[in-house]
Amino acid sequence: MSVKSRIEYRLAQALSPERLEVINESHLHAGHQPAFDGGGETHMRIRIVSASFAGVSRVARHRMVNDLVKPEFDAGLHALAIEAAAPGEPVRW
Repeated sequence: MSVKSRIEYRLAQALSPERLEVINESHLHAGHQPAFDGGGETHMRIRIVSASFAGVSRVARHRMVNDLVKPEFDAGLHALAIEAAAPGEPVRW
């Protein structure tokens, strides 16, 4: 199972999102370190809309997502961008 798939599964199980997108952005970071060619699944972006975020601060939302994705960081995920919203909140995506 890919990193993307595992992240999607964890978030879907825990937060029952009405909208979820996990994007592999590793290729955008090629050359940032001498040996990194942008391959693999090291840099991810999560866009998620979930009722679990209603009334929750932005920092708390990020903590919720980071806690769920922690096993992936332990296994080599390097960076994570999080765009989290509650239903009805405006999003740029």
